Amino acid sequence: MAENAQLSETNEPAPSDVKMVIGASSAGTVFEWYDFFIYATLTTSGIIGSTFFPSGNPALQTLLAWAGFAVGFGFRPLGAILFGYLGDKLGRKYTFLVTITLMGVATAGIGLIPSTETIGIAAPILLLLCRVGQGLALGGEYGGAAIYVSEHSPHGKRGFYTSFIQASVIGGFVLSLAVVLLTKATMSQEVFIEWGWRLPFLFSLLLLAASLWMRLMLSESPVFRAMQEEGEISHNPFVESFTYPGNAKRVFVALFGVAAGLTTIWYTAMVYSLEFLKGPANVTDSAAELIVCGGALLGSIMFIVFGKWSDKVGRKKPIIIGYILTLLTLFPLFWTMGNAANPGLDDAAKSAPVVVSGRDCNFDPFAKEQANDCGKVLAVLTGKGVPYTLINAEQDSISVGETDVGAMDPVALEAALAKAGYDFTPVTPSAGSIVVIVLCLLALSVLSGMTYGPVAALLSEMFPPKIRYSSMSIPYHFGTGYFGGFLPFIASYIAAKTGDPYSGLWYTWAVVLMALVVALWGLKGGLPRDFEDDVA
Repeated sequence: MAENAQLSETNEPAPSDVKMVIGASSAGTVFEWYDFFIYATLTTSGIIGSTFFPSGNPALQTLLAWAGFAVGFGFRPLGAILFGYLGDKLGRKYTFLVTITLMGVATAGIGLIPSTETIGIAAPILLLLCRVGQGLALGGEYGGAAIYVSEHSPHGKRGFYTSFIQASVIGGFVLSLAVVLLTKATMSQEVFIEWGWRLPFLFSLLLLAASLWMRLMLSESPVFRAMQEEGEISHNPFVESFTYPGNAKRVFVALFGVAAGLTTIWYTAMVYSLEFLKGPANVTDSAAELIVCGGALLGSIMFIVFGKWSDKVGRKKPIIIGYILTLLTLFPLFWTMGNAANPGLDDAAKSAPVVVSGRDCNFDPFAKEQANDCGKVLAVLTGKGVPYTLINAEQDSISVGETDVGAMDPVALEAALAKAGYDFTPVTPSAGSIVVIVLCLLALSVLSGMTYGPVAALLSEMFPPKIRYSSMSIPYHFGTGYFGGFLPFIASYIAAKTGDPYSGLWYTWAVVLMALVVALWGLKGGLPRDFEDDVA
């Protein structure tokens, strides 16, 4: 039976074929994630928000742009169901040829959409439709690439070989930053904001052509070929993903114990750190992009290191250790990064804390205009990334350190902030500070590598071959789509509501704690085992 053989002697690929499989699959994954992350890279610069979601409220503009980012993630589970079904019925290779084509076309489409100022409400609608296409494509891509490599991998090297797929996700993020930086370097800031930002989206058409060329040279997975020969193809992979004996529990553990935890760590380490540096830390866009790009590039090796380590110690151990270390170090790492990025602002916040007192004092991040003067003051503080303490009192007042500002006057508040040493001019950190930030990013990469590096091998081994594409993709993309994809939006909302730029990290902390509990309960320890050995 096909389920009782991962790779037999007759269908085990040659070493040269394995290298081609890993290379082509990894490159295609880099390009696919580039397409997906170029939106996030330009959202952190404020360009997506100002072009498609113009608003008088900067916080609302940012939240709407991140909501657009989340839409793509929201449709990843549907893509997982659709393409998982096709991958288990028609094959791994041809399914992810379709997904990468859909991704390339949708990404280029974003670069061609006129602004809201030009075509009105049609602009954000078209943008969201393109994000839907990207989400559907990504929902089918990861499972296809990860399973394809896993099913070409001999036992004992599966974690190592599939870790290149995990590292390729970092590669897509780094490539998106690099292309944006290169595009900026070839034109003025004004031209880039006016139309130059569209070029990175259109660049995806070249990447699509390269991806198709490489993947067309690949053959079908040997495991899928064996199932075809023995008539073991699933009749309905989606239904069987929940009715196959024991699979419902495995899907639950994969979703809440694996995908949810690793994805919140990853997006906090990469996307949220970039948003944090550009926002509350007030680092210049280019400096923040270069720093995060360098940190991510250096940290990408961690995915391979821990993927290979999982071949020796099992998949559960590095994931559990990574979760525990995340809970212990997440806040200290971001505190250190914030202090190093802009020590002037950090010192001002400590020496002259802002206290706002009043009745019915509330900031609504979704309102174009705040309901009262106190809300307008909080909007100013939130927009500048200034932490504040809110006190319910009968009389309205603002204090900046020892200075009593008096009435709820945004102009007087800004003058008091300037006098207290709050300088909101974007900064480029010193060389020493950059080293500290990069070390923090490397530490976050270690945490991400421990939890993400082994996961493709783990998920492949958790599920039976004939429904593996669906069973793996559905929980993975529900977890990454909703827990990870909504992270920038939720974290930004929490920070906006509380006035604490670090408070958004509580979302990551809570999800990782949940994942730790589920993983301790549901993941099997010991050395890696094939599915049929694990359930025997």
